Amino acid sequence: MHKIVFFICSLFNLTAVLLLLGTFSLAQTTIKGTITDTNGQAVVAANVVLKPENSQSIIAYAYSDENGNYELTTTKTGNFVLSYSALNYETATIEVLLVSESQTLLKDAMLTYKAIALNEVVIESSRPITIKNDKIVFDVKAFAQGNEEVVEDLLKKLPGLTVDSDGTIKAGNQEVEKVMVDNDDFFEKGYKVLTKNMPSSPIEKVELLQRYSNNKHLKGIENSDKVALNLVLKEDAKRQWFGNFQLGYGLVSENRYEGRSNLMNFGKKNKYYFLTSVNNTGETATGDVSHLIYSFGDETIGDHEKNQTLLGLDVYVPQLKQKRVNFNNAELLSLNSIFTLSQKMKLKALAFINQDENQFYRNSMQSFFANNTSFQNKEDFALRKNILVGFGKIDFDYDISPTKAIQLVSKLNISRNKDRSDLLFNDDLLQERLTSNNQLFDQKLVFTNKLSATKAMLFSARAINEKTPQAYTLNQFLYNDLFITNADNLAQINENKMDFYGVEGYLLDRKKKGDLLEIKIGDQYRRDILHSNFQLKNANQLTEIPVDYQNKTTYGVNDLYAHLKYTYRFKKINLVPQVNVHQFSNTLASFEIKTTQNPFFVAPKLSVEYEVDKKNKLLASYAFNRTNATIVDVYSNYVHSGFRSFTKGTGTFNQLDASNALLSYTYGNWGDKFFANTFVMYTQNHDFLSTNAIIAQNYSQSEKIVIKNRAFATFSTSVDYYFRGIASNLKLLFGGSTSNYKNRVNHSSLREVKNNLFHYGFELRSGFKGIFNYHVGTKWEYNEVKTTLQNSFTNATSFLDLSFVINSKFNFQIQSERYYFGNLDSSNNTYYFADLEAKYTIKENKLSFFLSGNNLFNTTTFRNYSISDISISSTEYRLQPRYLLLKMEYRF
Repeated sequence: MHKIVFFICSLFNLTAVLLLLGTFSLAQTTIKGTITDTNGQAVVAANVVLKPENSQSIIAYAYSDENGNYELTTTKTGNFVLSYSALNYETATIEVLLVSESQTLLKDAMLTYKAIALNEVVIESSRPITIKNDKIVFDVKAFAQGNEEVVEDLLKKLPGLTVDSDGTIKAGNQEVEKVMVDNDDFFEKGYKVLTKNMPSSPIEKVELLQRYSNNKHLKGIENSDKVALNLVLKEDAKRQWFGNFQLGYGLVSENRYEGRSNLMNFGKKNKYYFLTSVNNTGETATGDVSHLIYSFGDETIGDHEKNQTLLGLDVYVPQLKQKRVNFNNAELLSLNSIFTLSQKMKLKALAFINQDENQFYRNSMQSFFANNTSFQNKEDFALRKNILVGFGKIDFDYDISPTKAIQLVSKLNISRNKDRSDLLFNDDLLQERLTSNNQLFDQKLVFTNKLSATKAMLFSARAINEKTPQAYTLNQFLYNDLFITNADNLAQINENKMDFYGVEGYLLDRKKKGDLLEIKIGDQYRRDILHSNFQLKNANQLTEIPVDYQNKTTYGVNDLYAHLKYTYRFKKINLVPQVNVHQFSNTLASFEIKTTQNPFFVAPKLSVEYEVDKKNKLLASYAFNRTNATIVDVYSNYVHSGFRSFTKGTGTFNQLDASNALLSYTYGNWGDKFFANTFVMYTQNHDFLSTNAIIAQNYSQSEKIVIKNRAFATFSTSVDYYFRGIASNLKLLFGGSTSNYKNRVNHSSLREVKNNLFHYGFELRSGFKGIFNYHVGTKWEYNEVKTTLQNSFTNATSFLDLSFVINSKFNFQIQSERYYFGNLDSSNNTYYFADLEAKYTIKENKLSFFLSGNNLFNTTTFRNYSISDISISSTEYRLQPRYLLLKMEYRF
């Protein structure tokens, strides 16, 4: 019945959309013309704004192109004023009368030159979008639709910015580096803490910073393709305490609650942002906390260094909104401050405590097939995770002089995970218990010396210490085919420890013609310890410690390296040769046996960037690389890595060679009506780590082996086009990948595995200034796996989001989704979801009430289909049931 209701609602909504679009197209006025100066020369980048008579509100806007031409459209009628303005010209206005019929008006304008003394006059622009060098400024009031609550909601409305379902923010196809508040950064890559919680009402402008440099002394010297966001606050939100709290409780739902509060003060000297959040509705207030704890950049030595573990009870989560599958009980406290101690010194202090209880449920049927072996396994799985994370960070910046600066960063993370799973495996009831404790201490020092306007030198030092002890038990014993024993349960104790130390010098020298020389010289040492103790027990008595299932491995790698990169500029072409030289000193100790290795290698890379013109850009690159094996590749005996699974490394050193080629083409620039990007990448792994596996009904054993030649190719194309007539942006997506590799299963010879994946889809998002907006889209995916057999499936996801801002007091949004799985039974292959969010404001910027509805069709289970080279799986997941929350928000 709910499918019929959904279909009728969707049909009604789509009909409404089409009718409204028809209305826009039938009663649309186009105003266009040419803007020149008194000499008849075109005025480029002039601002054209359409305003109602006797009002400053903006109805439509446009900019003149390189020929002085402009065009704007509107559906409004009545008396209006066209305003033409440009730097160094007097503003001109024209009165226009717009009638209800569709019409095209030609309105040329002539601007009079006016010399402006910039040191005497402050120029204020009322453009919705202002572009100046590497900064793009969005005037928030021109894009806000009235239903934005947090920063994330606002950013979704800005052209060119996208916010993924997990909160990741992208400018075009590139993730932003950070989100700052009045040029101060709290969270770096962990910006989701801010964007998911900070109210959007205090924000006046959003600045997109292109070619952004994390180190201010490198701006104008380094070649940067990074982007960042800066939130500019309204004057009345600065230098005073303000905030909000929001409380919600289930109306007809069992014990559903949600609470959040923000307390902020963004002064010129000091800034404070305090946050608390509790909920059991599946929402996450922080996003992925690993982006706060670890460094995932590539700017300083030690980024990406992280302790690696082999044992975990983590599970695959279907690609739905997180709140649908996340049965949680989350509590968060975050205290963050930035202190300007003097003109030269700044101190940033961050701390948060996050506690969560997650539950996860699934039922699955897996059919295995490999080398004349076939069987089925049925699982009824329930997992409970208890997570406690405490994190603190101190960041101290000291400007020794206008050209010299030092940065000290210290992080401490302490976390505790207690995982419990109950699994009905075929006819056996199994209980897994895993405790993992993590302790991380990370210290970094960066000294910057800007030697001249075109030359800078950096010195970096880093020390990281991390350990993650683990204790695992399983109450049943299913491995009688592997061990002759009277054991009835098992345990494993793991010690995982990583120490990293490194120093690096980095020179950047910008030459007169724009060439750039970059030299990095450094030395880094990493030591990993992996000890695993696998025990077979009868009741509480130890019966056996299998020799081939114990590990006592210490792996040390010293990397003495030099990176040389030079960017040649030839008019429209950048030629960038690069060479990386590494001298490794590897030490591998397993029990009492110690071996050493000293490999040396050179990794070259060549890139070519060709700017055909202002709209067409090409990038091509080729690289050869050699990677050194990690601790998870070199341990010598089996580790119990989870229920039914044992894994084993190679037990020796390995260096793996690979080649990579990339071709990318971009058409258009920021703010253009049409923007397109496509890229093709091909990777050839001359050596790669594959597996030699034994697959049985009650267990699997997999050891890593080195195989020659693996190929991977991927391509992706995205096209954006803005339809001014319907004030909507169309995005087309098309892409895919193909790969082939080899492995061994159940004593087979090397067998080739081919995988093909293709996807295509579109999104259409409106930007109306009226009461109604929409966002509609669909995506289709085809997946195929070929070995001795061939399996494939086609899935599709569609959505329709509708937003209604009735007036300044009342608005509501409806979000609907449809999922289709081609290889499931027709009675279970289509799923529908709908959510509702309504807001009524009692007093503007003070008191509001909300009604939130989740999973209105009450879809309580979700089944999907997956394939691999050895199995086909049909899995059913339990979902959050329907609930309604009544919420109240108070701002102060």
